[in-house]
Parts: sequence; structure tokens; C-alpha cells
Amino acid sequence: MERQDCSGSQGPPQGRSGAQPRGIKQLPRFDAGVMETYLDELRDMKAKVYQMFREHPELLPNVEEGLSKEEHRELVRRSLKVILQAGYSPLDFLARDPRKYFYLGECLAMVDLSLMVKSGVQYSLWGGSVLNLGSEAHRRRYYDDIAQLRLPGCFAMTELKHGSNVAALQTEAVLDVLSDEWVVHTPDEGAIKWWIGNAAEDGRAATVFARLKVPDPNGGPKLVDHGVHAFVVPIRDANGSTLPGVEIRDCGYKVGLNGIDNGAIRFTHVRVPRGNLLDRFASVDKSGRYSSPLTSQARRFAATLGELTGGRVGLVAGSVGVLKGAITIAVRYACLRQQFGPPDCPEVAIIDYQSTQLRLMPILATAYGLHFARGLLTDKYVDMKRTREPRLVEEVHALSAGLKAYTTSYTQAALSTCREACGGHGYAAVNRLGALRSDHDIFQTFEGDNTVLLQQVSAMLLKEYRQQFAGAPLTATYHYLRSALLGALPNNPLVTHDTEPRHLRDPVFLAKALEYRTARMLFTLSLRLRKAGPRLGAFHAWNKCLEHVLDLANAYVESVVYKTFLRAVEGCVDPECRRALKAMSDLFALRLIENDMMFRNDEYIAPSKAKAISRLTVSLCSELRGVALPLVDAFAIPDHILRAPIGLGGNGGTGPQPDIYKEYLHAAGFEV
Repeated sequence: MERQDCSGSQGPPQGRSGAQPRGIKQLPRFDAGVMETYLDELRDMKAKVYQMFREHPELLPNVEEGLSKEEHRELVRRSLKVILQAGYSPLDFLARDPRKYFYLGECLAMVDLSLMVKSGVQYSLWGGSVLNLGSEAHRRRYYDDIAQLRLPGCFAMTELKHGSNVAALQTEAVLDVLSDEWVVHTPDEGAIKWWIGNAAEDGRAATVFARLKVPDPNGGPKLVDHGVHAFVVPIRDANGSTLPGVEIRDCGYKVGLNGIDNGAIRFTHVRVPRGNLLDRFASVDKSGRYSSPLTSQARRFAATLGELTGGRVGLVAGSVGVLKGAITIAVRYACLRQQFGPPDCPEVAIIDYQSTQLRLMPILATAYGLHFARGLLTDKYVDMKRTREPRLVEEVHALSAGLKAYTTSYTQAALSTCREACGGHGYAAVNRLGALRSDHDIFQTFEGDNTVLLQQVSAMLLKEYRQQFAGAPLTATYHYLRSALLGALPNNPLVTHDTEPRHLRDPVFLAKALEYRTARMLFTLSLRLRKAGPRLGAFHAWNKCLEHVLDLANAYVESVVYKTFLRAVEGCVDPECRRALKAMSDLFALRLIENDMMFRNDEYIAPSKAKAISRLTVSLCSELRGVALPLVDAFAIPDHILRAPIGLGGNGGTGPQPDIYKEYLHAAGFEV
């Protein structure tokens, strides 16, 4: 069966069904390979990684088979070993070429999210914590064994009663001066380390985050608590038996990611050498004297957590990979699936219905926008690791927090939309949308709960805003905030009433509108906090404004994504690809403006203009429908990796289109 032509040139007249009218304006077709080349400078690496799994199909989990957690965990272990045997060293990538590390994570996301996360636990969390928080001596001692998987490890931060509030962790590491050892102990049940990846079965050591306590140098009876620090603590011997004082329990089945052996760990007076303190930011000598190049506990804590931003970058990459896969499945299915139509005429592909276009085209546009934003974040992370420039460290911290929160929340919602757009067939396990949704769900929580991360972004914006009006110099990243407040004229008739598509698709108008929204929210949030603070106190004032806090952070991230998207449009030299990218960037921004009542409440946009924007988004979705297939083919996810019968595409458009119903019947066990 040939796939329905999505150009719309032969579409039926507009009717009650909402099908696509004839003569609708269409974007020119383009070569998906040219778009892929523009999107993906590491595409050769992706092709080799995916070819490796073509040669090892037994490593690709079949969601129909309902693997037990033990079977899935073993499959993930074998996959990691095959990756290493093929010459890919994730830890080497992380240490020497982070772009390749994050790219590998994005590739693995559509193979198996459990595999991607398992790799992240071993190399980014366990390995990365040793490399980034330890000394050169720690690196020499552990690097090769971690890299070659001879020393599987854990990242033991989260506790039963504390997750996001890392500063309040309760696990203790008390220095015994006489034996020159740390005594790591879980003081109560609430301090049991919880959800620790690699702990239930594989981990032999862990980076344990605990309160560093030393005897009072002045001879006082109480220990001095220097706050949370990281320690390397062995948890199993070479035979896999737990060490004395270490108790580990399996966290059991989860909603998803059952290929990860999450465990809970309790320490009972476990002794480790003093040198097991990861001492990049603080050290303790044999006498118990504590020293640090950073003058305050708050600065040391911030520096420690700041070194762990790579985990968030990795989650952005993996989430973008999942989003690309989901929209690929949904678009390909929508282009083939036919349903209803005018009387006495053939049925119409569901992508010809306006409702389907309005569902899927904004997701496709956002997938492209987040792809470019992920590239921006990766580049800034690489520059930060190279220069250690304080301003860049702060920027990467905020951008990684915001993009992680925004991308994972958006992807999770998009997975549900894609499932619904595929109807009943989207509910079949074999088509993977349900499994992707379950596995990806936790991305919104780990490496920082999204609600907490968004608050960090808004707190950073408020800090910058206050510095600006206190006379501090503007930074290149945030200078637009004040200029947007001073320069935006909501009541200017030209801005407020112009309904011409030329104006509505003008990048200057779109960028200015999104900047105004961010600046307006920042201005009003600052006023609300200033008003409520003296009466309620800082904590309760913040809590009272929390919805506004979250909206501000999301608005800021969306403005960053749009401007990054716009630079990508401007950098594309192929005219057909550029027109498609421009249409998607326009749709991304217009959809945000259309859905935010603030623009109308502030009279930034008159009612007639709001209606014109709604009409234009419908029109852009229709135009993009015509090039939806090459746009998803440009993601170049081969069929053996996608593994969804309703979304197969002849290996990303490079081969003949498959009969997806035949593939689907075969997957269900029918002889065809």
C-alpha cells in the first residue's frame, strides 16, 4: 500500500469533516537528506550506532513480550557491553568531547530509554561525579575501571525524605581522627538513600552525598557540620556481595524504566579512608582541619551542584530524541490512515483534517525548535567546561535547568497527544508510544524536579533584574529585559492592530512580543514580591506568587528557544529547507502568542489581530502538512530503531514505503 500523498493538491472540498480544501498554499518540497545534513553534523556516528543494533537485533527490547525487570536489566547490561566493544567509550566522550556524549544519549533514547539512563548513571552521574568533584588522584584511581565498566557505580544523592532539597540531606560522614577514616551512617529511616540507579544489582561503589562532620577544632563537645559533600563508598565486593554495614533493597517494579536496577541503601557505620572524600572544593587533613578555596558553605554547595549540570544536558538530549521519535510515528501514521470523506469520494488521510494538523504540526515545529535549543545548550556547556568563566557557569546552570524542565514537560504532553492522534492503534504496545510515555515520565522528576528547576530560573532572572536597576552592568544574555520594558509600546496602533501576514510573520515582531511577555512577567513578579515580602516574609511571599514564578521561567525558555530557532533559519542556505524552517519557527512563536491571554489583557494585541493570528496558525499548519513527511524523515530514525509498525517509513525515506497494515498484522501474529 502506498502512503497517502500529503501535498493536499488533490484534497476534497472543505466539508463538515474538516478535510483539507483544494488550492491551499503549499511549501515547496525539499530533500530530507539535505535537511538532515543541516540538522545533524554527527549523523555518521548515528548511522554507525544504529547499524550496530541492526547487527545485534537481540538487544532491541520487544515491548510486546513484557520483559520482567530481571530480563530487561540483563538486556541493558549486554547492550552497554556491546557499545564498549564497538569502540564507543561514553566516559571518554564525557571527558574529552561532550558533544558526542550527549549525542550518543539522544541516539540511545529511541533504542531503549533504560539503556540511555543506565549509561547516564554509570558515566555521567557516577563517573562524572568522580571526575568533576574529585582530584587528579581520584581520576587516576577510578577512571579506567569506570570507563570499561569494570567498576559499576551509583550516584547516591536522593533520600527517602529528601530529594530536591539536597542541602537538607541527613546521611552523615563523620571523621574518626584516630583511624583516619570517615564513618558513613544513615541516622534514621528517612535518610535511607532511595531510587539509586545501579544499586539493586550491579553497583560496586557509590558517590554518596552526606553531611561532612569533623571534631570541633576548639575542643567543643559537638561536631562541626560543614554541609553536604561527596564521598566514594564501596558497597559490594568483586563477587557482588554487599559489604559489611551496607544494606541494599530493590525498589521493585516502576511505572517505566524497568531496565534500571534502582535500589535503596542504608549505611550502618561504614568506614572508608579519609582520601575517599571527593575534595575538589574542600579537603580535610589528618587532624580534622577543614579547608576550602571557597569562603562559604553556600558557595561550596553551589559549586558542587554546578558541576553536575551535565546530567540535565543529557536529559534534554534524550527527551528531544524521544520527541522526534514520537512525532515521526504520529505523522507517518496520519499520512496513511484514511477516515471518512465527502459523499461518493475516497476516504481522506487523517492528516488532511484541520484538527489533526493543529495537533501535530505545532509538535513537529517544537521538536525542531528544541533540537536547535539542545545544540545551543550543548555548545554553552562545552564552552563552560573549557573556560570555567563564572558568568558562563551561571548561565549554563540556568539554561540547563530551564530547558530540562521545559523540554521534558513538553515531550511528556506531546507523547500523549501523539498517542491520541494515532487512535486505537496508538494504544497498542507494539507501536511504542505507550512505552515511551511510561519510560519518559520520570524525566520530569529526576536530575531536579521540574517545578523546582523552573523556580531556579526565575530566581536567576530576578537577581539579574535587581542588579540592572541597582546600576550593575547588563550582561549580554539578559540585557533585553530592560530594553523590552522601556521600548515596548502595547498601545501603538501599528503593533496592536496590524493583521497582515507580512507583519505577523516578521521575526522582529515575534521576537519582540516574546521578549515583552518575559519582561512584563518579570516586572510584575518583582512588584508582587516587593509588596508581599514585608507582610508575609520572603518564603510565604514566594509561595503566594509561585504560579507566576513558573510562568515566567517557561516564558523565558520559550523566548530563548525561538531566538535560537530563528538563528538556525537564518543559517540555512538551502532555500526550500529554509522556507520550511521559517514556517515552523513562525508557527512556534505564533502559537505561544495565541495561547497567552496576557497579550490581549495588556492590549498588546487587539481582538482583530488575535483572530488574524489564529487564522495564520491554521494556515501554517496546513502548509507544513504538505512537507511533514520529509520533515520527520530528516530526523533519520531507521525503521529497526523506531520499531513501530504504524510509523515505519522505509528507513527514514531511503527505501520503499512499507505496507504498515501488513507489518501490523504480522506483529499481531497473522499470516499475511
